[in-house]
Amino acid sequence: MERAEQTETVISARDLGVVACTRCLQVWPAEVQICTRCGRKLVQRDLKSLQRVWAWWIVGFMCYIPANLYPMLQTRTLFFVQEDTIVGGAIELIHYGNVGIAIIILLASVAIPLGKFMAIAFLAISVTRPSSVSKTQRQMLYEVVDYIGRWSMIDIFVVAILSSLVQLKVLVAINPGLASLFFALSVIFTMLSAQAFDSRMIWDAQQGKGQQQE
Repeated sequence: MERAEQTETVISARDLGVVACTRCLQVWPAEVQICTRCGRKLVQRDLKSLQRVWAWWIVGFMCYIPANLYPMLQTRTLFFVQEDTIVGGAIELIHYGNVGIAIIILLASVAIPLGKFMAIAFLAISVTRPSSVSKTQRQMLYEVVDYIGRWSMIDIFVVAILSSLVQLKVLVAINPGLASLFFALSVIFTMLSAQAFDSRMIWDAQQGKGQQQE
């Protein structure tokens, strides 16, 4: 129990009387207002961070809904036109025996985006209410969400590659569907939401009752 308490005892930059630039990470005394290295304004805490987090989060989630309802890919051949949603395309791949690719698409386009939405919402709520999850774990969760954001575009990359390669005029053509636009916007807004979150607030948040009892 004592070891757990020592793990949670972290001295912040504010306690040391310094502030770090969020752009170049240069550390300055707390009274300095402008980073002379990159010119960015120095702030101890971004008080409007949560407002931007929720704003980008809501817009991103609104775009994610039509991204799963509209077709992601439109395949035109000489005799028919086939339109596939994200999940529908994955099911089609499974039907043709490409289980591995289907799993990758479902993870990158369904599981990871939903996980990011839940993780960002949890982090935003946890800094305003007591949480049983330790600060170290929440910081690690934020770093994971921030890192994997760029990999959520795998569907868009696949659609772009197929659209550029498979263009045989009247015989067959693959074009991106309307869902690709909404999905790209959803990923962008989710990344902006994660980047707007000031992770320093995690270390300011009060511990939950369960931690206090320890």
